[in-house]
Amino acid sequence: MADESVLNRCVGPVLDVGCGPGRLCRALLGRGAFPLGVDVAPRTVAHTVALGGMALRQSVFDRLPAEGGWKTVLLIDGNIGIGGCIQVTAPAGFLLVEVDLNDVEERCIAQFEDGHGHEGPPFPWARLGAPALHRIAEDLALGATDQWRCGQRRFLALGHKDTASGRRR
Repeated sequence: MADESVLNRCVGPVLDVGCGPGRLCRALLGRGAFPLGVDVAPRTVAHTVALGGMALRQSVFDRLPAEGGWKTVLLIDGNIGIGGCIQVTAPAGFLLVEVDLNDVEERCIAQFEDGHGHEGPPFPWARLGAPALHRIAEDLALGATDQWRCGQRRFLALGHKDTASGRRR
């Protein structure tokens, strides 16, 4: 039900950041959208591709295909912590972000480690509730175009301020 509420708001092409095993990518393919998943975990990317989805094994901090052209960028399942994704959206594009149910604003430096003990580069990470995301969005010239709750999950849609005003998805 919560995934459906996100999928219904997607406009293609869609970039699923931290796609994991690709359930949203595969669901979007079935809806005729053009989704691409991005994840650093080789097994999850392989799983996405094996089940018919499209995904790249790379960091979102590296140059991505079609930067500046994605209509929807997904930061779902705790991936708000990745952040820094508004620059890959089209001028009228938006982020669909899952936020913490609580009013929380935690920031730290994280580092991925593969199964062989190899560490990736450190990067900033965040855990945010809706009030914190609203404050941060304002500083980034982003505005909320929609917000909703589905069961125990809460979401916001954010767009560039110049295109977000008065527009709801």
